[in-house]
Amino acid sequence: MTGPPARVNFILLDSILAQYGPETDSLRNLLRRGVPTVADRIWRDNASDSGTAEPFEASAAALSFYDQVQKLSPRNDAQRSLQARAIDATTDLTKTRLLLFVRTGRSIPMPFLVVLIFWLTVIFVSFSLFADNNATTIAALCIFALSASASIFLILELSHPFTGLMMISDAPLRNALGPLLP
Repeated sequence: MTGPPARVNFILLDSILAQYGPETDSLRNLLRRGVPTVADRIWRDNASDSGTAEPFEASAAALSFYDQVQKLSPRNDAQRSLQARAIDATTDLTKTRLLLFVRTGRSIPMPFLVVLIFWLTVIFVSFSLFADNNATTIAALCIFALSASASIFLILELSHPFTGLMMISDAPLRNALGPLLP
């Protein structure tokens, strides 16, 4: 993804709205209430392995927030600049959120995995053809096979970032609430 992480955008947007003035207090409260909802939805929807996930739809609160930012009435050039920056930050958040909800299926194509496993099998078979049949050779081949299997497992694990052993933590996004609180 391009741009700063979502948590940075939330904090930046809150800061921009605070600089704009007290008329954005309702927007800032809406933003604060939205962070846990967004985090819950990202991890809940991306954790499901079913291919029948619902299509992404922006919540009424998110649409209302964007409309309210656009409807701000700047009284001077500084507020106009802050409003433009707030719209840009909101757009960046929306893009980031949409990228997280894009469903492309399996990120590692099955033909690639089949070719990779076949290639590794050929390599290990060719090694064992020319090696002496003793305990050291068998132990070394077993260690190499385990290493290759673990590598494939990690590649597959990384293709599902919201589940499994190497799951992305939702803590950084939830910790963004700290700086957002008054």
